[in-house]
Amino acid sequence: MRGRAVKLSPSRRLVGDLMRFSIGVPRVTVQRQMKLAPLQQARMAQRSKTSWTVLFLKGYALLSQDVAELRRAYVKLPRPQLYEYPVSVASVAHEREHEGERIVLLSTIKDPEHRSIAEIEGHFLAARSKPIHEIKEFRRALKFARAPGPIRWLLMWLGLNLGRQRGRRFGTFQLSVYSGLGAESLNPLTPLTTIFNYGPISEDGTVTVRIHYDHRVMDGANVARALVRFESILNGAIADEVRGMPSGEAIPDGAVSGMAP
Repeated sequence: MRGRAVKLSPSRRLVGDLMRFSIGVPRVTVQRQMKLAPLQQARMAQRSKTSWTVLFLKGYALLSQDVAELRRAYVKLPRPQLYEYPVSVASVAHEREHEGERIVLLSTIKDPEHRSIAEIEGHFLAARSKPIHEIKEFRRALKFARAPGPIRWLLMWLGLNLGRQRGRRFGTFQLSVYSGLGAESLNPLTPLTTIFNYGPISEDGTVTVRIHYDHRVMDGANVARALVRFESILNGAIADEVRGMPSGEAIPDGAVSGMAP
């Protein structure tokens, strides 16, 4: 059958590069059915509802503060070892329109555990609404994607295997969700130690939450215990912060990759 060739755009090359380094990570998934009624009630009491994505990201950052394994990475330079970061760096995938194409670009948030929910929400709003060329990370990523493949792959390999560079360039954990579209990803890929996601949230606050982790860094029992702690943080510290937030304009859940803008 005669078709047509479609040239790879810079963003598609970026995705391909990330998959190139993600496919070799021995990734395992642990999930937990959470009951987030206290957080659901706190959020429903807001005039403008805070994005669930922001709440989960802040909660996961607090969890990473408690669980050191979530701040570790397997690196190969100068020898195979684990590298532990003092704070988390969240990597978030955003879907944007660029040159007539829906593309996915990554932004990072350093030390989200010590940022307010409102500050994190402001970062999401900027990443979603500012012109792409005005966001340094997006502009740099698209410029990098235009470099020849061997140069990109060498620089990415070095960035992922030099401990200090890895956290700054790529982050320590990643978040990517589709629940705003009524769907959920069962096998997301990332070169980072963990990527977490969650499914649609019911009216009573019941939701399935998954942590996909690098088995070289930690074991499943630790992740299962971390999910228990995660639920406690969401219903505790995060719900308390939501109750104390002033009423104001919030961003919708559509800010994250895979969710309708």
